[in-house]
Amino acid sequence: AFVASRFPLEEATLPELSERTKISEGKLLPILDAMADKGLVMDMPYGGTVYYLLMPGLIGFFEFTFMKRRADLPLEKIARLMSEYLAESQAKEFFGSPTPLTRSLVYEENVPVTSEITTYERAREIIREAGFGAVGLCYCRHKKEHLGEECKKGAPVEEICISLGSAARFMARRGFAREKSVDELLAVLDRARSLNLTHITDNIRLKPSFICNCCRCCCELLAGVQMGYHDGIAKTGFAAAVDPQFCDYCGACFTACNVKAIGPVKGERAAGKKKRHAAVSEEICLGCGACIATCKKGALTLIPARNRPVPPLKRKDLYFRILREKGRLTPYIVGGIRKGLRDLLKGKVIPAKVPIINE
Repeated sequence: AFVASRFPLEEATLPELSERTKISEGKLLPILDAMADKGLVMDMPYGGTVYYLLMPGLIGFFEFTFMKRRADLPLEKIARLMSEYLAESQAKEFFGSPTPLTRSLVYEENVPVTSEITTYERAREIIREAGFGAVGLCYCRHKKEHLGEECKKGAPVEEICISLGSAARFMARRGFAREKSVDELLAVLDRARSLNLTHITDNIRLKPSFICNCCRCCCELLAGVQMGYHDGIAKTGFAAAVDPQFCDYCGACFTACNVKAIGPVKGERAAGKKKRHAAVSEEICLGCGACIATCKKGALTLIPARNRPVPPLKRKDLYFRILREKGRLTPYIVGGIRKGLRDLLKGKVIPAKVPIINE
């Protein structure tokens, strides 16, 4: 806890952390290694130097706690406390910013041929361009498992969450995930689609670090939307739409939707079933397309959304925007300036590209 309290807001090297903690490098290194094994710290080799970054709560060490099968922690108690924390205060902190940390991805096969879809919106292209990928435990379903609950869609706990790029290298190196080939990652994606799961990734265009395959009953990100934070996850450029002429009100899309955006038309409950049809709340709908294939009558389609969101380019841009919205940008900038001045006074060469955050 002491070492964590001495971390700066940005990455730091072993010598820098040794200076901040007053612990020798020889004694500090095994502490940092142990923290990385627990998912409290991310260690990233870059240009011959290892950089350490203290992980946030969510998305961060909360997930890593349940991304290993482990016996060193009281997981049932932690699962209960995490669920209570989400309901009491964490949801507002995580989902309350106008700029979401995450975004949904559309099922490309359900996009109308008349619509354009960019590379950063295609889950398969994100995987192909990542350069490295790994698959691990679903944190949310593993946590639910320790609460005595199972996924109502039958989605697995194992081998379902995809990490990409440098984040995947860290997770594979530290035992949180297993390296997979592109074809194996695409097979995971197809399996998720067969279960009508929603793909969630970083709300950035360049080098997203993960693709989670989420259900309505377990996923904490989707739980935020269901709690009323309808813009807590950035939407795709599409929305589901129902053609009343073909809808037979079977209800399949009600349970397929992972944010409960589909339901009966308001005021139609008193009408006979033959006169009813489903309706989509565009305010809630993520536009992921997970519901489309469940409609056997062809009444569900994706249509272009009214507002087509454009995510920030890089992770750094995303963080800066959120920090500014929360009124917390100044400490981050001041910390960076101080670090730069210290490095300059010591004659260090400041790297043009900072690893992890800038990727």
